[in-house]
Amino acid sequence: MAYETIAYERKGRVARVTLDRPADDNAADAQMSVELADLCQRINQDDDINVVILTGAGDVFSSGGDPLQWEAGEGASAAVAGIERVVIAAINGDAFGAGLELALACDIRIASENARFCLPHTAYGSIPSGGGTQRLPRLVGKGKALQMLLTAEAIDAPEALSSGLVNKVVSPDGLSQEVEELAEKVAPQGRVALMYAKEAVTKGADLTLEQGLRLEADLYFLIHTTEDRMEGIRSFLEKRAPQFKGR
Repeated sequence: MAYETIAYERKGRVARVTLDRPADDNAADAQMSVELADLCQRINQDDDINVVILTGAGDVFSSGGDPLQWEAGEGASAAVAGIERVVIAAINGDAFGAGLELALACDIRIASENARFCLPHTAYGSIPSGGGTQRLPRLVGKGKALQMLLTAEAIDAPEALSSGLVNKVVSPDGLSQEVEELAEKVAPQGRVALMYAKEAVTKGADLTLEQGLRLEADLYFLIHTTEDRMEGIRSFLEKRAPQFKGR
């Protein structure tokens, strides 16, 4: 598929996905949802990818766009949430509406100092439909999430950092380098280990502690059957860098 609303490139084990509708503030629409679903499936099938960076073209991450388009773009966040690799959001500007829901679907969020965050749906007599009411409180807590949802007001990057919405805030000029350095720290790790660690945390968050510990134990047992686990042991004993193959 030829993409018109997103740009894609891969360098080594790091893939970069750019929301590329700058004339419309990179708002997610039906076409972007379809294209992201196709690309995310391709990424999951590419054993050479360990990390995905998601960002926006220009100086906006994703505005959310026209309220009439919100429902059409709700599949975009589901596509990103379905990526099995580690996903880092490089939030280079405003993340509003479906744009914030896209960022919430990522695993790690690094924001520019000029970024703002908002779920404005109640101001238009609606509510988020791309995971905003569920993912936001899991990050910032029930009270803060309700404040954002019920007031429909934007918060700035420092407030997003203090509330746990983003992991780090950096200068606009330093955002790309910060995210790339983080991606390069993750990329060399074993692909299966990264996937299982992500699964244990994301699925475990919705389980009781006892159930989560059982999930962790199951994944721990499974990973001991992989070639990567044996390679990790051999490389440690031989005092060399591991050569993981994702098997």
